[in-house]
Amino acid sequence: MLTLSQELTIVNKLGLHARAATKLAQLCQSFTAQITLELESKQADASSIMAILLLAGGHGKTVKVTAQGQDAKKALAAISQLISDKFDEEE
Repeated sequence: MLTLSQELTIVNKLGLHARAATKLAQLCQSFTAQITLELESKQADASSIMAILLLAGGHGKTVKVTAQGQDAKKALAAISQLISDKFDEEE
């Protein structure tokens, strides 16, 4: 089984707040890969909005994204794009 990891910096001003967490969880649910987020030794299932919010990922924090499964590469690319696009938020 393919497992890929990437460290990404949260660049949107509000960090992983409710709207961003919802977008991220919905995106992760569209893949078959198991996706986890890791921030300062805390781990979260990336398909769970509540788990993402509990990470308290603020602006400038680095989050490690790990995707495991057939579409892990696509999932990681899409998540990286979403984060670098600042979750499509107006700043």
